[in-house]
Amino acid sequence: MNKIKVLIVEDSFVFRELLVRCLKADPLLEVVATASNPYEARDAIIKYSPDVMTLDVEMPRMSGIEFLRKLMPQYPLPTVMISSLSDAVFDALEAGAVEFVNKPSGLTGDQLYNFMSTELATKIKIASTVKVGKLKRLREPEVQPVSVATGSNIHMVAIGASTGGTEAIFDVVKQFHRDIPGVVIVQHMPPGFTKMYADRLNNQCRVAVKEAQTGDIICPGQVLLAPGDAHMKVVKVGQTYKVECSPGERVNGHCPSVDVLFDSVAKVVRDKAIGVILTGMGADGAKGLLNMKNSGAVTVGQDEATCIVYGMPKAAYDIGAVDYQQPLLRIPQRVYDIINMKNKSR
Repeated sequence: MNKIKVLIVEDSFVFRELLVRCLKADPLLEVVATASNPYEARDAIIKYSPDVMTLDVEMPRMSGIEFLRKLMPQYPLPTVMISSLSDAVFDALEAGAVEFVNKPSGLTGDQLYNFMSTELATKIKIASTVKVGKLKRLREPEVQPVSVATGSNIHMVAIGASTGGTEAIFDVVKQFHRDIPGVVIVQHMPPGFTKMYADRLNNQCRVAVKEAQTGDIICPGQVLLAPGDAHMKVVKVGQTYKVECSPGERVNGHCPSVDVLFDSVAKVVRDKAIGVILTGMGADGAKGLLNMKNSGAVTVGQDEATCIVYGMPKAAYDIGAVDYQQPLLRIPQRVYDIINMKNKSR
């Protein structure tokens, strides 16, 4: 099996050498070159044809984001960003990066080594499977969904995503109007970034978006995003749906886990819910979506053609958990169609 060829772009000599040492320890990875700035990186890309690039957001002479914007149209290369806690990482994902890791601080040498040799190495392997051409935003016409009748038979929309999900979720949520039933979302993301992502969506979408906290009420026109270090469950208190967020063991390798959310929706909301599973590596959410379907919910999965990684939606589709498989930009209309269909059946 051929090794994955990696180019490391990092201006700090010490951190760059640590990255090299960590990644070289993985038998599936080969560091073919390093660069201290985007100009060196450009030359290394031409010379070594790497499969994946790691890229620091903050770089001398040209930021990592600006470099990506210049690079991707001519040389689409799967890229994993290494970022301190900053919302600039979302600009990088919008510019074409596949994934990101949070640059650790305050860790011991062993902890830092373990972090880089596990989380970073895993995301590089995921990135190597991505067809970067799919990162170009689809040019389908946006729909104008029909308004939902008051007292909808659908009380909640639950969404799960991972790799490629930040842009996919935005493409879905930006089409929601304030008449949409309450929305709960799990996106695999490190703690700290989830609040910045929720704030970003809140500023760009019609609906209100916030990072969820225990006790938040799920209500029409509002989106609650699971925090990056806690599982989120839906509970019913009287006639009101609320969320509970709490730390816990990883489920399917993740905290928050899509399965944890979907399982709670299946148990509590049952046939008055819609489940949506978007792009992502692995199978988190597949069994939970099947539980939702078996409890009477209607389910939607993103199709292969529009997924950055057709892992989670495929796993769900393969076990019969998906009622409707849709291109990404058609999913909001499908959600509204389901809501309106349910309302007519009352």
